[in-house]
Amino acid sequence: MYNKNGLSFAAFPPRCRRTACAAWYNRACLASKTVTALRRLSFALKALRQLGPRPLALYAWYRIGLRSGWLRWQTNERRTVGETGVLSPVLLLPPRDELAAVLGKDGVAHLMAEADEIAAGQVRLFGGNPRPLDLAPPPPPRHWTACEIRPAADADIKFIWEAARFGWAFSLARAYYLGQEERYAAAFWQAAETFWQNNPPNCGPNWVSAQEVALRLMAFVFAGQVFAPAECSTPARLARLAQSIAAHAARIPSTLAYARAQNNNHLLSEAAGLITAALALPNHPAACRWLAMGCQWFDWALQHQIAADGAYCQHSANYHRLMLQLALWVTALQPPTANRLQAAGKHRLAQATRWLLALLDPSSGHLPNLGPNDGAYILPLTSLPHDDYRPVAQAASLAFLGQAALPGGKWDEMALWLSPGTHKRSGVTLVETTPIASDQPAPTVLRGLNSWAYLRAARFRARPGHADQLHLDLWWRGLNIAQDAGSYLYNAHPPWDNALARTAVHNTVMVDEQEQMTYAGRFLWLDWAQAEAISREKDADGKWERLAAQHDGYRRLGVVHRRVVTTFSDGRWLVEDQLIPVGASHAGEVSHRCRLHWLLPDWPYELQAPGDLLRLASPWGWISLHIGVRAEHLIERRWRLARAGERLCGDGSAAPVEGWTSPTYGTKIPALAWVVEVTARLPVALTSQWHFPS
Repeated sequence: MYNKNGLSFAAFPPRCRRTACAAWYNRACLASKTVTALRRLSFALKALRQLGPRPLALYAWYRIGLRSGWLRWQTNERRTVGETGVLSPVLLLPPRDELAAVLGKDGVAHLMAEADEIAAGQVRLFGGNPRPLDLAPPPPPRHWTACEIRPAADADIKFIWEAARFGWAFSLARAYYLGQEERYAAAFWQAAETFWQNNPPNCGPNWVSAQEVALRLMAFVFAGQVFAPAECSTPARLARLAQSIAAHAARIPSTLAYARAQNNNHLLSEAAGLITAALALPNHPAACRWLAMGCQWFDWALQHQIAADGAYCQHSANYHRLMLQLALWVTALQPPTANRLQAAGKHRLAQATRWLLALLDPSSGHLPNLGPNDGAYILPLTSLPHDDYRPVAQAASLAFLGQAALPGGKWDEMALWLSPGTHKRSGVTLVETTPIASDQPAPTVLRGLNSWAYLRAARFRARPGHADQLHLDLWWRGLNIAQDAGSYLYNAHPPWDNALARTAVHNTVMVDEQEQMTYAGRFLWLDWAQAEAISREKDADGKWERLAAQHDGYRRLGVVHRRVVTTFSDGRWLVEDQLIPVGASHAGEVSHRCRLHWLLPDWPYELQAPGDLLRLASPWGWISLHIGVRAEHLIERRWRLARAGERLCGDGSAAPVEGWTSPTYGTKIPALAWVVEVTARLPVALTSQWHFPS
């Protein structure tokens, strides 16, 4: 080690060496802290400019209230909730014979088996495998503000919150409503009393998020109405439930500034919770205030969170479903709250329904695993799997478009619960209308022979969740061939701290190992990459259709990424990625490293002409993918095939997050990741040709 004059520290006496080393270390630490502080200041100024002053001011107000003790005083655990009165019914319950007819014998048996599992203390969080129902968070009970300021270490709060949302109570209630078996009602009351004992009002992690409070409130109201006739639903228990609902509603307004700062599903959920509490407890002194506040912010959120083309502000298929379910719930509440929504909000809901239908795979009922996926299914009023979007699609179509999107089937159950008046009361047929067309308004969807594709080309007006511009999802015969990796975990040690939000795991091109946008935090991207569809062509004879889009996320590197997707009438697909020089970077002057990634199902495979042709053994025959490279100044080409974070063959080593897909929160399964890396001077073209068996 040398000082700034080039002298070795060893030339000094020991005491001087210690002093010099300490001084050097202190200067290094100071310099590091200065750099960190400057970086944070730079991010803060950039966030202020790009996110706008309003959400940052609201968030700052929330943090001030949190740190000053104001929020603790406002939500003091010793505050009383006042006279609650008797719970009022808020939903029109469907006729049991229609419900049983829609479910069929198999559906009823599945529902009863699920309810038996829950009654035995096992729940399927996020649609995953059964696990014990735990409603007692780690002691000691602290006020929620203390839990927010100093959260428990090494704990993913979502696993605590999900159980305490009481989403599983909907399955118990549905089973009780059909079979009238007391043990299902008893299981709910036992769980509710366990929750009340271990989670007193405003104490513990389950009171930190007002959104969680609102969703649990809605589950309590639904359960209270359905279980009310049960023998075990004593007046004392129903009164305790009403008091708990009032305490939940009283918790929400104090942190509405945080929800407004987020301007996403938090605000919608909390507004829906206030509306629900007001209608369920009409005699409560705060009911009128809750109703006015809830309706105001729910309608505002619909108009400001849903884009004109129907896309939701969180750029997520799962959160899109959550938003539609909240809207379905609010419009189903009695007395009718749908009349309180403005025409603009209703129009946005209709467009949001069309957006969902455009991305719905007709064979499987699945959607692309687009954007953040926290596994939320807040109103599981169906026996179909967690990843089947048809129940919401059908219910939303009936409620917001006035007719069915799908023919009758088991997916009609949710519509029976949440679309009152849209189904035929005199029989078991849900609707008589012709299913609507579902090819609008998504402009970046192409449909081929037994196949279709979604090209991600977003114009961000709200902060993105994933850096996924020009990602391509490809579907064939109900199988997701080119996949989105999902999310897996938000809160975990590296490398799994929301790592699947990164560009590298999406089916797109990465340039010089740089993200498309600036990663500023686990849930924050800055310098948003903006994309646009630049052309759409169709052959006059119907032999092909082509879509082209591009984004500017790499313009800072002197590169524009353009993707052209063509579908042919014989079932082939061609994806052309063009890396085009712009600005200061000119063809032949600067080399770039271009990385193409495809995430594929974990099927048996064959490599022919390694690095060029991959064949996958699907359930319906062999699928082939051929990758080609065109570059006048090619310097290097590398490739690898990875699975579950391990390189199977090819060059280099695989990152731990390569070759995984997460169908729902907390679950990851192996997939095949095919990566082709090219170092060349621009322009560069990468072609991916897909061939499916006839």
